[in-house]
Amino acid sequence: MHWADPLRDRRPRSSPRAALALLLLLFLAAGCGYGSRTPGEAGSPAAGTGPALSAQSVTVGYFPTVTHASPLIGVQDGFFARELGGTQLRAQVFNGGPAALEALNAGAVDIAWLGPSPAVNGYLRSHGRNLRIVSGAASGGVALVVSSAARVRGTDIRGLRIATPEAGNTQDVALLHWIRRQGWDVDARTGRGDVTVVRQSGKEIPSSFRRGAIDGAWVPEPVAAQLVAAGGRVLVDERSLWRDRSFVTALVVVSQRFLSDHPDVVEAVLRGSVRTNAWIHSHRAEAAASVNRAIRRLTGRPLADGVLDRAWRHVDLLDDPLAGTLAEVAGRAAELELLGPRDPTGTDGLRASLRGIFDLRLLNRVLDREGRAAVDDAGLGVTDP
Repeated sequence: MHWADPLRDRRPRSSPRAALALLLLLFLAAGCGYGSRTPGEAGSPAAGTGPALSAQSVTVGYFPTVTHASPLIGVQDGFFARELGGTQLRAQVFNGGPAALEALNAGAVDIAWLGPSPAVNGYLRSHGRNLRIVSGAASGGVALVVSSAARVRGTDIRGLRIATPEAGNTQDVALLHWIRRQGWDVDARTGRGDVTVVRQSGKEIPSSFRRGAIDGAWVPEPVAAQLVAAGGRVLVDERSLWRDRSFVTALVVVSQRFLSDHPDVVEAVLRGSVRTNAWIHSHRAEAAASVNRAIRRLTGRPLADGVLDRAWRHVDLLDDPLAGTLAEVAGRAAELELLGPRDPTGTDGLRASLRGIFDLRLLNRVLDREGRAAVDDAGLGVTDP
């Protein structure tokens, strides 16, 4: 990939292309069938002071959830706008990874916060042409919660109806992989087997749980905390299944075209994200309140105090993409044949297909200037020609 220098190629973005992309996004959101439409823009465009960077505006996409606390706070409290100078910051909020990925592919969003499975799927399906992972965002914050009324001996959930947010999404892969490790059988496509895997949106899962339509769910925060508040109990904290209790939950992804044309803008957003995360770690209570204000503004309803407190304790916000764990997530999805037919070359073939999914050069430049150590791409980074 040609790596454009931030001091070169300062062309403004084409407004006709952006308008066309937005129309395409609206069409896709209405008709793509994913069931994860965007609630819309997260407020008016914001800009800091000073001259614009190489793009007149940048659009970032994220979810109104605790694992996306970095953009929630970074946008709302001005961390991103200050780094962007005169470049306008636009925000688009989504309810699920597929809609955000479609927007990124359509050019209606330039930078998005996504889970590892949508990022891997998007990269592989475009044969490595559409996106790059440029930073980490969150780790942890995922659990299997079951109803206290469910008949469970130890961790044996056979015969139960367990929900995940989406077929093939990050938590769906984690549940199916864990089920296989127990020696049970479930069809990854249909969800039928020793355990019935029910695919529902994260918004629907708490109400289904309260009605008894499902017996539990493998879900991220704050949905896990909502189920606990509704009488559930944590059967498996996913952190216990990973070495060092760390695994990637959310990543920062950018379209390759925008990265090539406007690396200075991407670097500014990453600088804002890094500084937002640093502020979060030194102001935990204030940050939790700020996240809840953003969630209330975007969804019309804040999280209950107990739900927010539990969710906040279980999510680790970070800049490291934990690249090795992303490779593991991808390997699990491949074993389940959720990435298409199994590659006969196995793990080596998958790693070869994923090579280039990370470009951490801008992030590491930001971290170096903040006096911090570089992060690793686990051998899956871009290489200069």
